[in-house]
Amino acid sequence: MSEPIRITRATHKKEKPKDKDLSFGTVFTDHMFVMDFEEEKGWYDPRVEPYGAFPLDPATAVLHYGQSLFEGLKAFRGKDGTIRLFRPQKHVERLNRTAHRMSIPALDPEVVFKSWTTVVDVDRAWVPASVGTSLYIRPTVIASEPFLGVRPAKRYLYYVILSPVGPYYPEGLAPTKIKVIDNYVRAVAGGLGEAKTAANYAASLYAAEEAKHEGFTQVLWLDGVQHKYIEEVGTSNIMLRIGDEVITPPLSGTILAGVTRDTALTLMRGWGVRVAERPITIDEAVAAAENGTLREVWATGTAAVISPVGELAYKGRRLVVNQGRIGELAQKLYDTIVAIQYGEAPDPHRWTVAV
Repeated sequence: MSEPIRITRATHKKEKPKDKDLSFGTVFTDHMFVMDFEEEKGWYDPRVEPYGAFPLDPATAVLHYGQSLFEGLKAFRGKDGTIRLFRPQKHVERLNRTAHRMSIPALDPEVVFKSWTTVVDVDRAWVPASVGTSLYIRPTVIASEPFLGVRPAKRYLYYVILSPVGPYYPEGLAPTKIKVIDNYVRAVAGGLGEAKTAANYAASLYAAEEAKHEGFTQVLWLDGVQHKYIEEVGTSNIMLRIGDEVITPPLSGTILAGVTRDTALTLMRGWGVRVAERPITIDEAVAAAENGTLREVWATGTAAVISPVGELAYKGRRLVVNQGRIGELAQKLYDTIVAIQYGEAPDPHRWTVAV
């Protein structure tokens, strides 16, 4: 029997923003979930408490050696008032895969799942109701032991914070402009590319900022060895529709196993769409754009769901995709996933869990 979760409710409540004013990740709810780990005790004292700052010793290990992980999933309020989490079990599995890669002690999957449902239930009034909005759930683990020395920590802090959010990209579903990066490297085989850890994202910041200054929304990463195989777009997985086939890079250790990626692949296979998880070079994509067979390009991710790509810039050339408009398959995927998330469509795979 897992340890019961203590709940301490906030005495002062924050003002909730209107749905129309929501951006992404700037407002946080009244409560958070917290749990501690010590080598001698294991994970202990699960609790919900008022949202607030953590006191951190200047020698706290995560600040020096980056031993951390995080996840990201969403809660949606349907028209029927029901609050649903989307594919939480897949996120629990990925959290522990990252923990293993980062030498962080595994967490009991049941406790992780219960931490999410409990804190969302406590702050259920914060879940927005408009389509396109949701309550973003950010579970995090950091090495909390104060010490200097390169080794796995002996103390950790697991916490979950919540943020009511609007669209991740200001463009919404408007196609984005993407710059192909061939002079920087995000990840290599055997590295942290498949782990949802802070260092993985820190590695992407410089090139992304450089691209934004040039007028692009995000960057398309190529492989770190030959600089020719397509890997990820920004912090999302990428899919290309060439002719009648949808191609996405395989999970070979350098890219994140996206939950929305898996969702899109499952849906398309169910619709009879030809899908290939295989290596694809940027030259193949360029050739397809030139001969007119590159019909659609889109990114998949929890934050944006489906983000269509309207333009790729590579080696001084700009390749327009589908006349800069969202394609029919990307639109169908977006509409279907969102309808399931809000309880507006059948859920044959049982992807949603009511809170």
